[in-house]
Amino acid sequence: MDYRNKRVLVTGGLGFIGSNLAIRLVELGANVTVIDSSRPGCGANPHNLEPVADRVRLLPLDVGEAQQYADVLRECQVVFNLAGEVSHIHSMMAPERDLEINAAAQLRFLEVLRRERPGVRVVYAGTRQVYGVPQYLPVDEQHPVEPVDYNGVHKFAASQYHLMLSRLGALDAVVLRLTNVYGPRMALSVPCQGVLSTFLRRALLGQELEVYEDGELIRDPVYVDDVVEAFLLAGAAASLRRRTYNIGGPEAMPLRQIAQVVAQLAGVRVVTKPFPPERKSIDIGSYRADSSRFQHHFGWRARVSFQDGIRRSLAWYREHWDRYLDTRRPTFCGMPEHQGRKRRLALVPAS
Repeated sequence: MDYRNKRVLVTGGLGFIGSNLAIRLVELGANVTVIDSSRPGCGANPHNLEPVADRVRLLPLDVGEAQQYADVLRECQVVFNLAGEVSHIHSMMAPERDLEINAAAQLRFLEVLRRERPGVRVVYAGTRQVYGVPQYLPVDEQHPVEPVDYNGVHKFAASQYHLMLSRLGALDAVVLRLTNVYGPRMALSVPCQGVLSTFLRRALLGQELEVYEDGELIRDPVYVDDVVEAFLLAGAAASLRRRTYNIGGPEAMPLRQIAQVVAQLAGVRVVTKPFPPERKSIDIGSYRADSSRFQHHFGWRARVSFQDGIRRSLAWYREHWDRYLDTRRPTFCGMPEHQGRKRRLALVPAS
């Protein structure tokens, strides 16, 4: 993975995975440009790139405004495309917004990219949500695509833009379908970003962790450093044997067990609640990724155990809590979570 002096573009580079990837690229000697409009609700945080702020070129533009940074596209050697909205709930509340962010803007970006830099390697951040309710476990890349929300539909459309342009020879793209990614720089103050960000936020605030019904639904969380390594491998490969790969964690566990690991390390309790109807309707049930194709082709495997990853995450957030745990957290519609009521931030001490 020789990225020394390579000109690399990271879209969505102020977000969770994008910023971790950008930091690692700088450490590897790449010349990194980040595109991020910091659109509310999508997880961008200016503090995410602090460790490398003086070594990254940041352009505060929307990914769909690609004509404005065509000169950057013309020179880039690898594109890591992570711009987008990840919330399934938000997509059902505002489907046209999700369409614009995850599909229309992507189409505009790729049209300019293929004109300015034909044949460039692009690694696109896809999602397991495209598969919908699994028909079997673990889910491999041959599983039917039957998304249960607009986010899955629009992310699948964007992945197909990348793959179609690759079949035409206009781009050299690969899609990584990610499962539940967690770790430092997650957007803990943005609601509806996933169960792990909710667990981490509540644990750090000393609140109970809520598990729906019996908590037996399975997930296979993957630590962000392992995901970053997968992106780097896909971006540096001389050639691609396949265009679509699943990326999952090293172990699959029931949500109750996941909650218990977080709770034990943070010193909080786990409680059971009924499944909210609006969330149950778009829940995919149990999920576990089959990552063997990527493991076989790239020699990759998820190395960080869930317990170790949560321990690292809690320690990191305790050090940086003032940048990531805003108790005035906005909701999707922009209103304060508690309608302006101030709450004292009481972090749980490290155990």
